Amino acid sequence: MAAAALETKSVTKTYSTGGSTVKAVDGVSFSLQRGEFVALVGPSGSGKTTLLAMLAALLNPTSGAIAIDGQDLGTMSEKQKARFRRRRIGFTFQANNLVSYLTALQNVELLLRLNNERDAAGRERARELLVLLGLEEHLHKLPRQLSGGQQQRVAIARSLINQPTLVLADEPTASLDTERAFQVVETLAALVHEQNRAGIMVTHDLRLVDYADRVIHMLDGHVDRIISPKDDLSCLADPDTCRMVPMDVLGFEEAQTGESVS
Repeated sequence: MAAAALETKSVTKTYSTGGSTVKAVDGVSFSLQRGEFVALVGPSGSGKTTLLAMLAALLNPTSGAIAIDGQDLGTMSEKQKARFRRRRIGFTFQANNLVSYLTALQNVELLLRLNNERDAAGRERARELLVLLGLEEHLHKLPRQLSGGQQQRVAIARSLINQPTLVLADEPTASLDTERAFQVVETLAALVHEQNRAGIMVTHDLRLVDYADRVIHMLDGHVDRIISPKDDLSCLADPDTCRMVPMDVLGFEEAQTGESVS
C-alpha cells in the first residue's frame, strides 16, 4: 500500500511563557490520503495555525512525527526541509503575497525559477493552470489590475505549480466577498481531487466546509472531533450532538480525546 500523503503521530508543540508551559498543539494524530480535501476548523487559539505551520515544515514540533509521502520531516536538516518544502508542499494564504511587479503568469512561474525548473514544460503548466482557473485573459496583468478573487486564484495556481503532494490553505477567503469565497474554495477542492493532491484548508467560515471530504475540529490544541459535511454543523456549538466518524475510516490511529469513536 502506498504511503499516506500526510501522516502525523502524537504531534505536540509547547511554548514556555511566564514560567509556565503552554501546549499550542497537544498530541495530534491523523493521516490524509491523496485526493482528499479537509477543512480544519476551531475557535481562535485552538492550535490550527500552529499545526499548519508544522505541516508546512516551517515550525518544528516539540514531540511527535510528521511524514509527507512517507518522508519524516524530523530527520531532515533545515536546508533539506527548505528544498522539500519548495517541491512537495504548496501554500495558499489569506494574504496571497503576490509579487506586485510580476504578472499573474510570472508570479506562478516564480517557484519554477526557485527550483531551476522554468523550462518549456513548466511554463506551459503555469499557463494551463491559470487558464483552468479562468484567468486566460489575465495572464499578463499585474496583481493591482486583478480583483481579490482573481489574485487568490493566481495564488492557488502558484501553490500547485510544482505538483506538490500537500496543499495547505490558511484562511484563503477571509478577504473575499461571499460569492468569490465560494468560487475560490470550490476551485481549490476540485483541483485537489482532480490532480490527486492532499489538501487542508483552515477556515472560520463553516459555509465553506461543504466542499471538504471531512472536517477536523480542533479545541485547546487537540483534535476534538471529526465531522462529516453531511452533519448539521451547528453541532460545533453543541459538541454532544455531533455524529462522530470511526477513526479507522478516517485513518486516525487513536481518538484525541482518549475516548473510542463510534
